Amino acid sequence: MTTPESRPVYLGGPRFQSDPAELYREMRRDHGAVAPVVLDGDVPAWLVLGYRELHQVTSDPQLFSRDSDLWNQWDRIPADWPLLPMIGRKQPSILYTTGERHRERAAVISEALESVDPFELKGHAERFADELIDGLCGRGACDIVGEYAMLLPLRVLARLYGFSDEQGPGLVTAMNDMINGREGALAGQRHLGESMYALLAAKAAVPGHDVASRMLANTAGFTLDEVAQDLMVMMAAGHQPTADWIGNSLRLMLTDDRFAASLAGGRHSVGEAMNEVLWEDTPTQNVAGRWTTRDTKLAGRAIARGDLVLLGLAAANGDPHVRADAGALTGGNNAFFSFGHGEHRCPFPAQEVAEVIARTGIEVLLDRLPDVDLDGPATALTRRPSPWLRGLTALPVTYTPTPALGAHR
Repeated sequence: MTTPESRPVYLGGPRFQSDPAELYREMRRDHGAVAPVVLDGDVPAWLVLGYRELHQVTSDPQLFSRDSDLWNQWDRIPADWPLLPMIGRKQPSILYTTGERHRERAAVISEALESVDPFELKGHAERFADELIDGLCGRGACDIVGEYAMLLPLRVLARLYGFSDEQGPGLVTAMNDMINGREGALAGQRHLGESMYALLAAKAAVPGHDVASRMLANTAGFTLDEVAQDLMVMMAAGHQPTADWIGNSLRLMLTDDRFAASLAGGRHSVGEAMNEVLWEDTPTQNVAGRWTTRDTKLAGRAIARGDLVLLGLAAANGDPHVRADAGALTGGNNAFFSFGHGEHRCPFPAQEVAEVIARTGIEVLLDRLPDVDLDGPATALTRRPSPWLRGLTALPVTYTPTPALGAHR
């Protein structure tokens, strides 16, 4: 007889769209801190739901490795498996590099991003945010997600990397096509790859004050392919989650009375809303993955060598063992797992860049459209049906039409 305690949970479907927090609570009730799950094609894996257990997995790269070659399921994975872009075979990027080589690559990325001038970063974010709002402000209504949040982060990142402003819109289209995974995905991926290699060739010939030039100038001995792959990983990781951070934060501010003051110009609550989103509605829900290097036990579960272990960031953030009152305001508590943990967490400089882009994007929008309001009931808002990234399909709003800033320049 199959019981809830033994039945694996399908990691997908409409419940990840409607109420994943309740689903995680049920999984924790039925399975404990580590739950058996199945992916597309009935591929088995483990999802870590517990805060302490996630800390244990991410703190022990020797036992829970990032080396996907260890996976004991490769013989049953078809070439057209839809999750291959997310759980793929080892690639020449930092994602699948382990040990000292990974630490060296992470240091190169961190040093390149740490050199970004914070005033220059904020200036780029403000300029592109104003440019996007100039195209919307006279209409009186827009979709914040599709027409603003999904366009802003990559424009800023492209500029920091060394791309020209003219290349930015094409890169945004290519990245969003790739993320959507539909008919334009492969073409978008090609455009990004070709553009990155062309950028590196140009910067090798004529270096500039940009992230790409700084990575090329590093003397740690990385190949052109490694630098290109790492730049593309950073671009993808910095774009969609930051766009969802903007969208999820604005949704909270537009639908929760606790944040109403921020809509009248209060800046303090913008940061509070962004912090609460990282706890309660984090853009990155689940991450693939880690692979066990030997048979082991985790939260009483027998994990076999080569098993895939998925990091349940959102579930761990809501673990009642560390958050007894999940409904309380999170304030300045930054102990969330939303940026990962351990060697393979998001580099701190990258996290800081994402935060500046997201916060600036929200503040500029509220400054330019001070009476912005949700267009329709909050219950009508829907999420993308993804167990991995959590973001809105659209955030329709209305506001008083205003002239573009360009009209006064």
